Amino acid sequence: MSEVYNENIAFEEDTQKGRFLTFTLEGEIYGIEIKHVTEIIGIQAITKVPEVPAYVKGIINLRGKIIPVIDVRLKFGKEPMEYDDRTCIIVIEIAEVSVGLIVDNVDEVLTIEDSDIAVPPASKTGFENKYIKGIGKAGDKIQLLLDCEKLLKNEELEILDGMNSEA
Repeated sequence: MSEVYNENIAFEEDTQKGRFLTFTLEGEIYGIEIKHVTEIIGIQAITKVPEVPAYVKGIINLRGKIIPVIDVRLKFGKEPMEYDDRTCIIVIEIAEVSVGLIVDNVDEVLTIEDSDIAVPPASKTGFENKYIKGIGKAGDKIQLLLDCEKLLKNEELEILDGMNSEA
């Protein structure tokens, strides 16, 4: 019986391979692997938490689970923006920690083949962008594909994990 179960898991992972949820920040299109996405929700009341980095906007109560939320714009050093009806929170799981990512808006789910993903070029300063896993090409659009494991440092994950709890 466990063999059948393991085959189903392998099949499920295969269906998610190469699938990315795309979202927009300041007109730039980003993508994250769909396997990290738990759900997408509209912006809601956020309770501020003292003594956290500015990009950590606070916590939300999602059906009894407390989830820390970060503003991806601020994390990436972009200008803050007033949240509106297009603003979304993408709830992802990184190293068994649930985190909400506040983005300008969610676009679509795309399948991008490995052959259509280029390695990101090194920046002019000589080091690579630590958050970008690759550059995906789908049709005439280019997406900056994020590396969810590198989006938050271990220390940041520990802080956010301390904020996760059941309400």
